[in-house]
Amino acid sequence: MEVTDILIKFTLIVIIFAISLVVAMYSTYAERKLAAFFQDRVGPNRAGPWGILQPLADGGKMFLKEEIIPKNATPFLFIVGPSLAIFTACIGSAVIPWGQQLTIGSTVIDLQVTDINVGILYIFGVVSLGVYGIMIGGWASNNKYSLLGAIRAASQNISYEISMGLSIIALIMVTGTMSLGDIASQQHGFWADGWFSWNFFKQPLGFLLFIVCAFAETNRSPFDLPECETELVGGYHTEYSSMKLGFYLFAEYINMFISSAVMATLYFGGYNYPFMDLVSSAAGTNVAAILGVVLLFGKIFGFIFFFMWIRWTIPRFRYDQLMDLGWKTLIPLAIANIIITGLWMTFIRG
Repeated sequence: MEVTDILIKFTLIVIIFAISLVVAMYSTYAERKLAAFFQDRVGPNRAGPWGILQPLADGGKMFLKEEIIPKNATPFLFIVGPSLAIFTACIGSAVIPWGQQLTIGSTVIDLQVTDINVGILYIFGVVSLGVYGIMIGGWASNNKYSLLGAIRAASQNISYEISMGLSIIALIMVTGTMSLGDIASQQHGFWADGWFSWNFFKQPLGFLLFIVCAFAETNRSPFDLPECETELVGGYHTEYSSMKLGFYLFAEYINMFISSAVMATLYFGGYNYPFMDLVSSAAGTNVAAILGVVLLFGKIFGFIFFFMWIRWTIPRFRYDQLMDLGWKTLIPLAIANIIITGLWMTFIRG
Protein backbone atom coordinates (compact mmCIF):
# COMPACT_ATOMS: atom_id res chain seq x y z
CA MET A 1 0.00 0.00 0.00
CA GLU A 2 1.41 3.41 -1.01
CA VAL A 3 1.78 6.37 1.34
CA THR A 4 -1.07 8.18 -0.44
CA ASP A 5 -3.40 5.22 0.14
CA ILE A 6 -2.44 5.12 3.82
CA LEU A 7 -3.16 8.84 4.20
CA ILE A 8 -6.52 8.45 2.44
CA LYS A 9 -7.51 5.55 4.71
CA PHE A 10 -6.36 7.43 7.82
CA THR A 11 -8.33 10.52 6.78
CA LEU A 12 -11.42 8.38 6.12
CA ILE A 13 -11.10 6.75 9.56
CA VAL A 14 -10.85 10.14 11.27
CA ILE A 15 -13.86 11.50 9.34
CA ILE A 16 -16.02 8.43 10.14
CA PHE A 17 -14.97 8.58 13.81
CA ALA A 18 -15.83 12.28 13.98
CA ILE A 19 -19.18 11.76 12.24
CA SER A 20 -20.03 8.92 14.65
CA LEU A 21 -19.35 11.13 17.66
CA VAL A 22 -21.30 14.09 16.24
CA VAL A 23 -24.27 11.88 15.31
CA ALA A 24 -24.22 10.29 18.78
CA MET A 25 -23.97 13.70 20.42
CA TYR A 26 -26.88 15.21 18.51
CA SER A 27 -28.93 12.02 18.80
CA THR A 28 -29.25 12.87 22.49
CA TYR A 29 -30.60 16.29 21.52
CA ALA A 30 -32.99 14.78 18.94
CA GLU A 31 -34.23 12.21 21.43
CA ARG A 32 -34.95 14.83 24.07
CA LYS A 33 -36.76 17.01 21.53
CA LEU A 34 -38.80 14.06 20.24
CA ALA A 35 -39.64 12.98 23.78
CA ALA A 36 -40.79 16.51 24.52
CA PHE A 37 -42.93 16.54 21.36
CA PHE A 38 -44.56 13.20 22.22
CA GLN A 39 -45.22 14.38 25.78
CA ASP A 40 -46.39 17.89 24.80
CA ARG A 41 -43.36 19.63 26.32
CA VAL A 42 -40.75 22.04 24.93
CA GLY A 43 -37.52 20.14 25.55
CA PRO A 44 -34.03 21.71 25.62
CA ASN A 45 -34.31 25.40 24.72
CA ARG A 46 -31.75 27.31 26.81
CA ALA A 47 -28.29 26.47 25.42
CA GLY A 48 -28.18 28.29 22.10
CA PRO A 49 -31.02 28.90 19.61
CA TRP A 50 -33.68 26.17 20.01
CA GLY A 51 -31.30 24.44 22.42
CA ILE A 52 -28.94 23.23 19.66
CA LEU A 53 -25.89 23.72 21.92
CA GLN A 54 -27.34 21.46 24.62
CA PRO A 55 -25.19 18.44 23.58
CA LEU A 56 -22.06 20.57 23.98
CA ALA A 57 -23.23 21.65 27.43
CA ASP A 58 -23.91 18.02 28.38
CA GLY A 59 -20.49 16.95 27.10
CA GLY A 60 -18.77 19.74 29.03
CA LYS A 61 -20.59 18.68 32.16
CA MET A 62 -19.43 15.08 31.70
CA PHE A 63 -15.81 16.14 31.21
CA LEU A 64 -15.74 18.52 34.19
CA LYS A 65 -17.54 16.40 36.78
CA GLU A 66 -15.47 14.74 39.50
CA GLU A 67 -14.16 11.26 38.77
CA ILE A 68 -15.51 8.89 41.44
CA ILE A 69 -14.52 5.24 41.84
CA PRO A 70 -16.49 3.42 44.59
CA LYS A 71 -14.44 2.23 47.55
CA ASN A 72 -15.23 -1.47 47.07
CA ALA A 73 -15.03 -1.47 43.26
CA THR A 74 -12.25 -3.12 41.25
CA PRO A 75 -10.51 0.03 39.95
CA PHE A 76 -8.82 -1.39 36.84
CA LEU A 77 -11.90 -3.24 35.55
CA PHE A 78 -14.11 -0.31 36.58
CA ILE A 79 -12.23 1.79 34.01
CA VAL A 80 -11.91 -1.00 31.41
CA GLY A 81 -15.70 -1.51 31.21
CA PRO A 82 -16.73 1.83 29.66
CA SER A 83 -13.50 2.00 27.64
CA LEU A 84 -14.28 -1.35 26.00
CA ALA A 85 -17.90 -0.31 25.38
CA ILE A 86 -16.96 2.87 23.50
CA PHE A 87 -14.09 1.15 21.64
CA THR A 88 -16.22 -1.68 20.27
CA ALA A 89 -18.97 0.81 19.35
CA CYS A 90 -16.55 2.87 17.24
CA ILE A 91 -14.76 0.07 15.35
CA GLY A 92 -17.96 -1.41 13.91
CA SER A 93 -18.02 1.22 11.15
CA ALA A 94 -14.80 -0.05 9.53
CA VAL A 95 -16.52 -2.45 7.10
CA ILE A 96 -19.54 -0.32 6.17
CA PRO A 97 -19.50 0.97 2.55
CA TRP A 98 -20.49 4.62 2.82
CA GLY A 99 -20.60 5.27 -0.91
CA GLN A 100 -19.24 4.51 -4.35
CA GLN A 101 -15.70 5.42 -5.31
CA LEU A 102 -14.80 9.08 -5.80
CA THR A 103 -12.31 10.07 -8.48
CA ILE A 104 -10.25 13.21 -7.86
CA GLY A 105 -7.72 13.69 -10.65
CA SER A 106 -5.87 10.41 -10.90
CA THR A 107 -6.70 9.42 -7.31
CA VAL A 108 -9.51 6.97 -6.65
CA ILE A 109 -10.98 7.21 -3.14
CA ASP A 110 -12.86 4.18 -1.84
CA LEU A 111 -15.47 5.27 0.73
CA GLN A 112 -15.00 2.15 2.82
CA VAL A 113 -12.20 1.67 5.32
CA THR A 114 -11.81 -2.02 4.47
CA ASP A 115 -13.90 -4.51 2.50
CA ILE A 116 -13.11 -7.88 4.04
CA ASN A 117 -14.83 -10.96 2.66
CA VAL A 118 -16.27 -11.81 6.10
CA GLY A 119 -17.61 -8.35 6.90
CA ILE A 120 -20.82 -9.69 8.46
CA LEU A 121 -18.80 -11.95 10.77
CA TYR A 122 -16.71 -8.92 11.73
CA ILE A 123 -19.86 -7.00 12.68
CA PHE A 124 -21.09 -9.93 14.77
CA GLY A 125 -17.71 -10.24 16.46
CA VAL A 126 -17.71 -6.56 17.40
CA VAL A 127 -21.30 -6.78 18.67
CA SER A 128 -20.38 -9.81 20.78
CA LEU A 129 -17.40 -7.99 22.30
CA GLY A 130 -19.53 -4.96 23.18
CA VAL A 131 -21.47 -6.82 25.86
CA TYR A 132 -18.22 -7.50 27.73
CA GLY A 133 -17.89 -3.78 28.44
CA ILE A 134 -21.31 -3.88 30.12
CA MET A 135 -20.58 -7.12 32.00
CA ILE A 136 -17.18 -5.96 33.24
CA GLY A 137 -18.52 -2.58 34.34
CA GLY A 138 -21.48 -4.12 36.15
CA TRP A 139 -19.35 -6.71 37.94
CA ALA A 140 -16.48 -4.35 38.82
CA SER A 141 -18.89 -1.85 40.44
CA ASN A 142 -19.54 -4.28 43.34
CA ASN A 143 -23.16 -3.16 43.41
CA LYS A 144 -26.12 -5.54 43.34
CA TYR A 145 -28.11 -3.41 40.90
CA SER A 146 -25.12 -3.10 38.57
CA LEU A 147 -24.52 -6.86 38.72
CA LEU A 148 -28.16 -7.61 37.93
CA GLY A 149 -27.99 -5.24 34.96
CA ALA A 150 -24.81 -6.97 33.72
CA ILE A 151 -26.41 -10.42 34.03
CA ARG A 152 -29.48 -9.22 32.15
CA ALA A 153 -27.31 -7.73 29.41
CA ALA A 154 -25.39 -10.98 28.95
CA SER A 155 -28.54 -13.12 28.85
CA GLN A 156 -30.31 -10.71 26.50
CA ASN A 157 -27.42 -10.45 24.05
CA ILE A 158 -26.84 -14.20 23.92
CA SER A 159 -30.55 -14.84 23.33
CA TYR A 160 -31.05 -12.27 20.58
CA GLU A 161 -27.71 -12.80 18.82
CA ILE A 162 -28.92 -16.28 17.90
CA SER A 163 -32.02 -14.93 16.17
CA MET A 164 -30.01 -12.16 14.50
CA GLY A 165 -27.45 -14.66 13.22
CA LEU A 166 -30.15 -16.95 11.84
CA SER A 167 -31.84 -14.02 10.07
CA ILE A 168 -28.51 -13.13 8.45
CA ILE A 169 -27.98 -16.73 7.27
CA ALA A 170 -31.04 -16.39 5.03
CA LEU A 171 -29.66 -13.12 3.65
CA ILE A 172 -26.29 -14.76 2.94
CA MET A 173 -28.12 -17.56 1.11
CA VAL A 174 -29.73 -14.96 -1.17
CA THR A 175 -26.65 -12.79 -1.75
CA GLY A 176 -23.97 -15.51 -1.73
CA THR A 177 -21.46 -13.30 0.10
CA MET A 178 -20.57 -11.99 3.57
CA SER A 179 -18.88 -8.85 2.26
CA LEU A 180 -20.89 -5.71 3.00
CA GLY A 181 -19.36 -4.06 -0.05
CA ASP A 182 -20.58 -6.87 -2.32
CA ILE A 183 -24.02 -6.90 -0.69
CA ALA A 184 -24.37 -3.15 -1.27
CA SER A 185 -23.21 -3.37 -4.91
CA GLN A 186 -25.69 -6.20 -5.62
CA GLN A 187 -28.52 -3.81 -4.75
CA HIS A 188 -27.51 -1.37 -7.48
CA GLY A 189 -30.37 -0.41 -9.76
CA PHE A 190 -34.02 -0.70 -8.87
CA TRP A 191 -35.06 -3.76 -10.85
CA ALA A 192 -32.85 -6.83 -10.58
CA ASP A 193 -33.81 -10.38 -11.59
CA GLY A 194 -37.41 -9.24 -11.88
CA TRP A 195 -37.43 -8.09 -8.24
CA PHE A 196 -36.88 -4.78 -6.56
CA SER A 197 -33.14 -5.00 -6.03
CA TRP A 198 -33.10 -4.01 -2.36
CA ASN A 199 -32.84 -7.05 -0.09
CA PHE A 200 -35.81 -5.87 1.97
CA PHE A 201 -38.09 -7.05 -0.85
CA LYS A 202 -36.37 -10.45 -0.92
CA GLN A 203 -36.12 -10.91 2.85
CA PRO A 204 -38.94 -8.96 4.56
CA LEU A 205 -39.23 -11.45 7.44
CA GLY A 206 -35.45 -11.51 7.83
CA PHE A 207 -35.40 -7.72 8.10
CA LEU A 208 -38.19 -7.74 10.69
CA LEU A 209 -36.25 -10.26 12.79
CA PHE A 210 -33.03 -8.30 12.37
CA ILE A 211 -34.48 -4.96 13.46
CA VAL A 212 -36.16 -6.48 16.53
CA CYS A 213 -32.83 -8.07 17.51
CA ALA A 214 -31.07 -4.76 16.83
CA PHE A 215 -33.28 -3.11 19.45
CA ALA A 216 -32.28 -5.82 21.93
CA GLU A 217 -28.56 -5.67 21.04
CA THR A 218 -28.43 -1.90 21.52
CA ASN A 219 -30.41 -2.09 24.80
CA ARG A 220 -33.05 0.26 23.45
CA SER A 221 -36.60 0.33 24.77
CA PRO A 222 -38.63 -1.87 24.94
CA PHE A 223 -35.53 -4.06 25.46
CA ASP A 224 -33.68 -1.77 27.91
CA LEU A 225 -33.77 -4.30 30.76
CA PRO A 226 -30.01 -4.00 31.57
CA GLU A 227 -30.44 -0.33 32.59
CA CYS A 228 -34.06 -0.47 33.72
CA GLU A 229 -34.31 2.66 35.90
CA THR A 230 -37.57 1.71 37.61
CA GLU A 231 -36.16 -1.65 38.76
CA LEU A 232 -32.36 -1.34 38.88
CA VAL A 233 -31.79 2.40 39.57
CA GLY A 234 -29.52 2.72 36.52
CA GLY A 235 -28.52 -0.86 35.89
CA TYR A 236 -24.95 -1.67 34.96
CA HIS A 237 -23.81 1.98 35.09
CA THR A 238 -25.42 2.86 38.45
CA GLU A 239 -22.05 3.57 40.10
CA TYR A 240 -20.56 5.49 37.17
CA SER A 241 -20.15 9.23 36.89
CA SER A 242 -18.27 11.79 34.84
CA MET A 243 -16.88 10.74 31.46
CA LYS A 244 -16.99 7.02 32.26
CA LEU A 245 -20.78 7.33 32.39
CA GLY A 246 -20.55 9.46 29.24
CA PHE A 247 -18.72 6.62 27.46
CA TYR A 248 -21.55 4.20 28.22
CA LEU A 249 -24.19 6.68 27.06
CA PHE A 250 -22.20 7.58 23.94
CA ALA A 251 -21.65 3.89 23.17
CA GLU A 252 -25.41 3.30 23.13
CA TYR A 253 -26.02 6.07 20.61
CA ILE A 254 -23.04 5.10 18.45
CA ASN A 255 -24.32 1.51 18.43
CA MET A 256 -27.70 2.83 17.34
CA PHE A 257 -26.02 4.78 14.51
CA ILE A 258 -23.93 1.79 13.36
CA SER A 259 -26.92 -0.59 13.62
CA SER A 260 -28.92 1.78 11.43
CA ALA A 261 -26.07 1.93 8.90
CA VAL A 262 -25.84 -1.88 8.83
CA MET A 263 -29.59 -2.26 8.30
CA ALA A 264 -29.58 0.35 5.54
CA THR A 265 -26.66 -1.46 3.85
CA LEU A 266 -27.96 -5.01 4.19
CA TYR A 267 -31.63 -4.45 3.39
CA PHE A 268 -32.23 -1.01 1.87
CA GLY A 269 -29.57 -0.68 -0.79
CA GLY A 270 -26.97 1.19 1.24
CA TYR A 271 -25.71 4.08 -0.89
CA ASN A 272 -27.76 2.92 -3.91
CA TYR A 273 -30.93 4.69 -4.99
CA PRO A 274 -33.36 4.48 -7.95
CA PHE A 275 -32.12 5.93 -11.26
CA MET A 276 -28.57 6.20 -9.94
CA ASP A 277 -27.14 5.38 -13.39
CA LEU A 278 -29.15 8.21 -14.97
CA VAL A 279 -27.74 10.67 -12.41
CA SER A 280 -24.24 9.32 -13.06
CA SER A 281 -24.51 9.73 -16.83
CA ALA A 282 -26.07 13.19 -16.57
CA ALA A 283 -24.07 14.79 -13.75
CA GLY A 284 -20.99 12.58 -13.41
CA THR A 285 -19.99 9.65 -11.21
CA ASN A 286 -18.74 11.87 -8.38
CA VAL A 287 -22.07 13.70 -8.10
CA ALA A 288 -23.93 10.37 -8.13
CA ALA A 289 -21.58 9.01 -5.43
CA ILE A 290 -21.98 12.08 -3.19
CA LEU A 291 -25.75 11.94 -3.59
CA GLY A 292 -25.56 8.25 -2.62
CA VAL A 293 -23.72 9.15 0.60
CA VAL A 294 -26.32 11.79 1.43
CA LEU A 295 -29.21 9.39 0.81
CA LEU A 296 -27.49 6.65 2.85
CA PHE A 297 -27.36 9.04 5.80
CA GLY A 298 -31.00 9.88 5.14
CA LYS A 299 -31.85 6.17 5.52
CA ILE A 300 -29.72 5.99 8.67
CA PHE A 301 -31.44 8.99 10.24
CA GLY A 302 -34.79 7.42 9.36
CA PHE A 303 -33.86 4.31 11.34
CA ILE A 304 -32.55 6.42 14.25
CA PHE A 305 -35.89 8.25 14.33
CA PHE A 306 -37.63 4.86 14.39
CA PHE A 307 -35.48 3.76 17.36
CA MET A 308 -36.50 6.91 19.24
CA TRP A 309 -40.14 6.71 18.22
CA ILE A 310 -40.39 3.17 19.58
CA ARG A 311 -38.73 4.18 22.86
CA TRP A 312 -41.34 6.82 23.61
CA THR A 313 -44.27 4.75 22.36
CA ILE A 314 -43.96 1.15 23.59
CA PRO A 315 -43.57 0.26 27.29
CA ARG A 316 -40.73 -1.96 28.52
CA PHE A 317 -41.11 -5.74 28.48
CA ARG A 318 -40.94 -7.79 31.65
CA TYR A 319 -37.83 -9.94 31.76
CA ASP A 320 -39.76 -13.21 31.29
CA GLN A 321 -41.53 -11.69 28.25
CA LEU A 322 -38.14 -10.66 26.85
CA MET A 323 -36.79 -14.21 27.10
CA ASP A 324 -40.00 -15.76 25.77
CA LEU A 325 -39.96 -13.52 22.72
CA GLY A 326 -36.32 -14.33 21.98
CA TRP A 327 -36.40 -18.10 22.44
CA LYS A 328 -40.00 -19.09 21.67
CA THR A 329 -40.89 -16.66 18.87
CA LEU A 330 -37.90 -15.12 17.11
CA ILE A 331 -35.70 -18.23 16.87
CA PRO A 332 -38.49 -20.44 15.38
CA LEU A 333 -39.37 -17.63 12.94
CA ALA A 334 -35.72 -17.26 11.94
CA ILE A 335 -35.40 -21.02 11.31
CA ALA A 336 -38.65 -20.98 9.31
CA ASN A 337 -37.27 -18.06 7.27
CA ILE A 338 -34.15 -20.08 6.42
CA ILE A 339 -36.28 -23.03 5.29
CA ILE A 340 -38.58 -20.81 3.19
CA THR A 341 -35.55 -19.10 1.62
CA GLY A 342 -33.99 -22.47 0.77
CA LEU A 343 -37.20 -23.72 -0.84
CA TRP A 344 -37.58 -20.48 -2.80
CA MET A 345 -33.99 -20.64 -4.07
CA THR A 346 -34.36 -24.32 -5.01
CA PHE A 347 -37.77 -24.45 -6.69
CA ILE A 348 -38.58 -20.87 -7.76
CA ARG A 349 -35.38 -18.95 -8.25
CA GLY A 350 -33.63 -22.02 -9.61
